[in-house]
Amino acid sequence: MAKNRRGEISGAGEIRRWMQALALTAVLMAYPVSALWEREEAGAEVQEEVQAEVREEIQTEAQEEAQEGTSGVRPRVALTFDDGPSPEYTPLLLDGLREREVRASFFVIGSNIEKEGGEEIIRRMHEEGHLIGNHTWHHVDLSGLSTEDAWRELEMTDSRIREITGEETDLVRPPFGEFPQGLEEPDKLYVKWTVDSRDWVTKDTQEIVRKVVTDTEENDIILMHDCYGTSVEAALQIIDILSERGYEFVTVDRLLLD
Repeated sequence: MAKNRRGEISGAGEIRRWMQALALTAVLMAYPVSALWEREEAGAEVQEEVQAEVREEIQTEAQEEAQEGTSGVRPRVALTFDDGPSPEYTPLLLDGLREREVRASFFVIGSNIEKEGGEEIIRRMHEEGHLIGNHTWHHVDLSGLSTEDAWRELEMTDSRIREITGEETDLVRPPFGEFPQGLEEPDKLYVKWTVDSRDWVTKDTQEIVRKVVTDTEENDIILMHDCYGTSVEAALQIIDILSERGYEFVTVDRLLLD
């Protein structure tokens, strides 16, 4: 009987030991699974963080590319105006350029500077960062003058601009694009144009706009005049349209010298 009891007791102990072993095995088996789940959950969180960082980086790069696209990478054109300053229309043009943060090039007639308000307009052009060039004193065809008279036409205007701005002007646009052979000086840059708005002929705002925005391509020099109301209206519309198309407006020296 005792033996049987010992045997029963021994059997009960074996059962307990098996139960403990099974419990331990279950624990050991469950542990790596739960740890894996934790790692998977942690990995998912990390993956979401990485994806968020990648998305943010892509957005940042896109914004930087967009900003870069609005500066030096854009195709450039130069808007130039002859025959001013006009006391009636040039200030209106300067207001529109300032509002749009655009710099233009003005080839001025010396005798117009002497008109009422002319000196103040030249000073404002200079202070607001526009380029000022020479368009002779009397708006004459230099090719019909002697070298001496042609030089005088340019020197008188140069001198007047220098008195007002304190700086020399190195750019010349000869009226009608003509100048006598041998007049060119090594320290002067003679500037013509590649797109003629014909604004002085049509004096029609929408026709001027249509012609310029149709003809203009990268690195073009646009010829206009700031002595007509229709030209001023057209110029501001041209700026708005070409800006929307991605063009950057620069002073003409940047096109020729950069």
